[in-house]
Formats: sequence, C-alpha cells, structure tokens
Amino acid sequence: MSDPAVKNREFEAYWQALGCKFSQVEAVFDECMKEAQVLLSSDGLDVYIENARFIGKMGRGAEPLLVYLEEAPGVAALVGEQALGELREFAYYMSTHTNFKAIVPFLQTSVAVARRLHSHEVFQQYIEVIRDMMNRTSGSVHGHHTTFPSPGLPDLLKQAPRLLGVLSLGGLRNWIEYGIQYYNTHPERQIEYFSMQSADAMAVMQRERHGTLLVDNERKLDTYMRALWDDTDYLVPYSVAFDELRKPMPYFDDQGIRLPDVYDDADGVSGIDRYRAALAHMAAHRRWSQKMIVDNWSPFQRVSVEVFEDSRVDYLACQQFPGLRKLLLALHPVPREEDLALEEKGISVFRLRLAMVSRAILDPDYKYENADVREFVGRFHELMATGASTSAAMASVALSFIARTRGQRDLSPKIYFENTEVDYRDDNRHLWIYIEESDEDEMFEHLDKRQEEEDALEGLPPRHYDEWDYNAQNYRPDWVSVYEALHPRGNASKIDNLLAKHDRLAKRLKALLDMLKPQGRVRVRFQEEGSELDLDVAIRSLIDFKGGANPDPRINMSHRTDGRSVAVTLLLDLSQSLGEKAAGCNQTILELSQEAVSLLAWSIQQVGDPFAIGGFHSNTRHDVRYYHIKGFKEPWGDEVKSRLAEMEAGYSTRMGAAMRHAGHYLKTQKADKKLMLILTDGEPADIDAHDPQMLIQDARQAVNELDRDGIYSYCINLDPKADEYVSDIFGKQYTIIDKVAQLPEKLPTLFMSLTK
Repeated sequence: MSDPAVKNREFEAYWQALGCKFSQVEAVFDECMKEAQVLLSSDGLDVYIENARFIGKMGRGAEPLLVYLEEAPGVAALVGEQALGELREFAYYMSTHTNFKAIVPFLQTSVAVARRLHSHEVFQQYIEVIRDMMNRTSGSVHGHHTTFPSPGLPDLLKQAPRLLGVLSLGGLRNWIEYGIQYYNTHPERQIEYFSMQSADAMAVMQRERHGTLLVDNERKLDTYMRALWDDTDYLVPYSVAFDELRKPMPYFDDQGIRLPDVYDDADGVSGIDRYRAALAHMAAHRRWSQKMIVDNWSPFQRVSVEVFEDSRVDYLACQQFPGLRKLLLALHPVPREEDLALEEKGISVFRLRLAMVSRAILDPDYKYENADVREFVGRFHELMATGASTSAAMASVALSFIARTRGQRDLSPKIYFENTEVDYRDDNRHLWIYIEESDEDEMFEHLDKRQEEEDALEGLPPRHYDEWDYNAQNYRPDWVSVYEALHPRGNASKIDNLLAKHDRLAKRLKALLDMLKPQGRVRVRFQEEGSELDLDVAIRSLIDFKGGANPDPRINMSHRTDGRSVAVTLLLDLSQSLGEKAAGCNQTILELSQEAVSLLAWSIQQVGDPFAIGGFHSNTRHDVRYYHIKGFKEPWGDEVKSRLAEMEAGYSTRMGAAMRHAGHYLKTQKADKKLMLILTDGEPADIDAHDPQMLIQDARQAVNELDRDGIYSYCINLDPKADEYVSDIFGKQYTIIDKVAQLPEKLPTLFMSLTK
C-alpha cells in the first residue's frame, strides 16, 4: 500500500511555500492540491497557499489548517476567489478575539454556507452578521478588552447551513438578533437557542421563514386537485435545503405527489399559484401520458421526448382550462434565440433549442426565426389537430427533432442552461419503463484502458461527506474527506494458492451456486394478450364455444426471464487490528479475510452477479482512504487478484464515511436488489473521535441513508464483543463470527442465504 505522505514533485514547491511540519497535513496535502488545481486559477493557488501558511502559523494547531485546505477551494469556486482572503482574515480575527474555538466550525461550514448564498457580496454580508454576533455576545470584565468567548458562536456556525436552507440572510440576521436580545446575559440559554434546542429558536425560525409552506396549504391544494382534475393523492413535501448534489424536482409515484416544502413568490406569481401550476402539470401527465420503453434511447433523445411530452400535456390542460395558460406563461422562461450563436464558441445549445420549442407551443406570440423550431412546432400542432395524440406519437416527433438538430457540438461539456429550466414541471420518472440494463452511461466513454483509469483515480480530488452528530441530531456538513484510489498490485498467484487450498470447499459451494444461477425463460400461461398461442387452452376454449359454454379468453401465453437482479458491494475494513493473529489460529485476521474474500468473489462470479470490492481505513476525519480493489465492470481475474493479494492493515475505522462512499457507486447499479456486505473486526473508531458513541451513531445513520436509497447493508463482524454495539448500527442485519478461522467457509454461505 503506497504511503500517502510521499510528496508529489509537482506540488513540492507549494509544500515548501506552506512551511508546515504537521504530519497529518503532509499526509493529505497532495490530494487537497489536486482539488485546488481544478477549482482555482494559478493566482488563486498562490493566494490559497499564502493564506494556508498564515493560518498554520497562528499557533492554533493543525486542525484549522487542515479544514482550510479542504474547504477553501470549494468556497472560492462558489462565490469567487476574493473569499479566500476573507476566510483568512476572519479566522485570524477570531483567533485574536478569544473565540479561537469557533475557527474550525466557521471554516468547516463555509462551503455549505456558500452553496446557500451563491454570491460573494452576500457571503461578505454573512461574515459581517457573524462578526457582529460574536462582538456583541463576547464578554468583558472591565469593559475594554474581550475576556470571555461568545457562548453561542460555535453552535451558531454549526447550524448556519441548516438555517440558511430555510431562511434568507435577512431572516438569519433577525433570528440571531432575537437570540442576542433575549439571551445575551444567559450563557446556558444562549447555547440552547443557537444550537436549535429551545422552543424559542424553532418558533422564531418559522416566523422568519419566507414563502408559502406546503403544510399550511395542503387542504386547499387537495381541494383544487379534486375539484378541477377529479384526482387526489398524498401531497408529500421534500426539503430543498439539504440536497446539494442535485436540485430536487417535483415528481409523483406510487407513494404520492412530491412537492417542495416551501415555494417563494417568483416572476410575479405567488407561492400558492406555483403549487397549483406544478399540480396541474402533474395531473395532466396522470390523465394523458402513457409509459414508454426507454432502454435504447440516448440521454439526448430522452430529454427531447420529455420536453415534447411536457408541452403536449400542458397544451391539453390549457385546452380544458384556458385560464391556466396565463399562469404557465408567467412561469415558463423566455429563451433568447440569439444565444444559439454560442454554439460557434463550443457551447452545447440543445437545451436552448428545446426550450424554444416548448415556449413556442405554449405562447402563440413568441417570436422566433429558427427553421427547425418552426417546422417542428408546426408538426406538433398538426398532430394535436388530429385529436388522437399519444405519448408514443409525440415521442416520434421528438426523436425526429433531435435527429435533425443534434450536432457534434452538442457533446460539449459546456451546456447552455439559462432560460431553459421550467421549474413547475416534474422530473418525468413516471414516463419510463426499463426492461434491460442500459449502457447509456457509457455513451461518452472511450474504450476501457486500464492505465488511463488508474491515472484518473490517482488524480481524483477528495470527496466530502456529511457526518451525523447524534448530540445535535443534525449533520456536520462536509465533515469527512474521503480519498479514493486503485489499490496497489501484488502477486496474483497468492490468491490462486488460497483458492487451491480450499478446493474441496469450492466444489461443495459450486453445487449450491448452480441452484442460484438464472434458469432462462419461463412460460407464463393463461394470458389474454401474449406473444404466442397456448394451443391446449385454445382447443379447450374452442370446445367450450362449440358446446355453447362461455370460452376462456386467456388463450395466449408469454415468457418472462427467470433471472437474478442482484448487485453486491463488499466493503473491507483494513484497519490496524486486522494484522493481529486470530484466536486459535496461526494466521492473521487479514490473511483469513483474504481467503474468505477470494472464495466469495469466486462464488459471486459463478452466479454472474455484478459486484465490487472496496477497502478502507482512516487517520482522522481529514484522511479517510478508500481503495478500489474490484469495480462492477471488471472481470474476476489476475488484475483483481493482484490487488487483493497486496492488502495491508493500518490506521482506524471510520465506517460511516466509507459506507456512504461505497453506496455512492452501488446505488447507480440497475438491479432489483442492492446488497452491501461490510466485513469488519471491530467497532467504528478514529483517533480524533473522543466520544465512542459518535462514530457508532454516524454508522447507524449511514445504514439508514443506504436503506432510503434501496441498499440493504449487512455486517459480518469478527469481534467476539460485537454484541455490545453492532445491533445499534445494523439492527438485526448482522452476523458475528466468533471463530475467525471459519470465515472462509461462512462468508460465501452467508452471501448465498442473503441472495437466494
């Protein structure tokens, strides 16, 4: 396993300029620089290192420097590189102002806050709001110099992303003002208020929250659906405050209609009318749209079909309720045709063309000159004039449009989005039927080249994950940094020897595995509609008909595939304790784990399920290492065996972050059942986690998150004392193997029992 502290020559000059002697900073410096190179300009990199050097010399330890190195590039990318200096200046101000304990929460939440504010000017105002609160709540004995730090400042900074998710900056300022006014002379109650533990804090937050709340208007909107659309369903709110990777969109499924928990007034339209527009659009889909098989469509084709189908149901809704058109026009952006010229600069404008079609269909007064748009708007109206439009017929028009207009420049990663997003429309998940696994994710991939993949993984910047704080009952935003890489290679013959050692066990397993293999096509009889005639039933029905009895109409049959749809990730704990000898055995736990994982991988390969293997260890929250041993699309062969053979034990076990990272890859697999097996020999722990329950509760929360994503997690624990904590994390989803020597036999058997 490579030493993470070995410096990359490319960054040696920056490391020398940093002038740092903290070993924990040296271990992650290269990876932080890789992210900074992507997000910052060359001048920005110089400022970044200069500020980092300054923070490292403040005399407050390694933690502020580590957090700055991890978070500052993200802040600069969101609100501008000017913010780098402001982070440094305010961190220094707190350091000299007796509030040095608030430096880490300020820097740690800075990216999450910047995501909410999206503006350098507003980010500056946010810092001034925090500065004002700090100055007014810090205590002084003689009235001249600050003596006591602000009691509520660290908690306020930890809660800032949550508060800004539901409040404007003005609302946050008013909320803080209330806390200062009423609790400035009561330190304990001030802490309760700013940590969101008091009833006052929640009440004032609700008072300052702007917009129209779904919970306050649910009955009114349900009446609207019943009266106008003769439709009703559960209205289920979702929060737009905590989803950063992808902006949530309205949608409906078997569980109800999903809408944002709050809508602000926009474009002269009230929040309640925005709810009505979103519900009208989804009600129109529920009435007039039909599902379509989408396996062989590219992303371009699917987006095109979505826009044309959205336009069709909006058109039909406006035909039935003419007054609806005015509301939809107010919310539909007006695309600028002149921006099509941006294509000459290498910008993909396919979304702009589709937005022009959508606006032209909705607005007869919309002026445009593009010949392709004009032609297909005409074809749309010709189809609608027949009075028999269907989703499939509209999809045919949409596919023709994308075939006519799509060019090589549409593949550009620079995509034009301005005035193209119609936010009252849903995400159209209800339109699609997937029959087989699609390869659309590979559309833009080149041929697989192992060395290119390794270089790409080595160059990946860190991925930041939230961590659950069970004391505050909230997430610490971007708290853990996970660095991923391909595991180094060793001697593949070592794994072949281990498999040969268990040859007799493998033969016994093979007989069981053959029973798990997919059995091919199975006939489904007694179908009114099917792919072929069921001759026996048809003859019997004919006899009944001739005899004057009612014939059985179910004279057809079809076929279905009797196969497995299982994707598996095996997550290996590579912490230091794996190097210990197993009880009653001459082998280490690591060696036994290699044998067990080899047999398990061989077993899964026999069945044919897609599976991946990853390993992890941690050295504080700033340095969690995740090693790819086998990818889902990689065959079980010498390359994977060589990585498995080189496994080594070291450092600690920050399990929650590793599970979230493994789940990030597993949830993209198209399988009916997604299984994550965690093989560990101890409880979650790390050297910077002083509360033993903190990482246990975080791992428990990670299990809940995976469950929400449809991933079933199961722990195989080799610790004889695991009963004390493993059920707190996994509930009943675990097995404790007291006799570690039996692991090679039990692990494949356990897999079969979980997936049969």
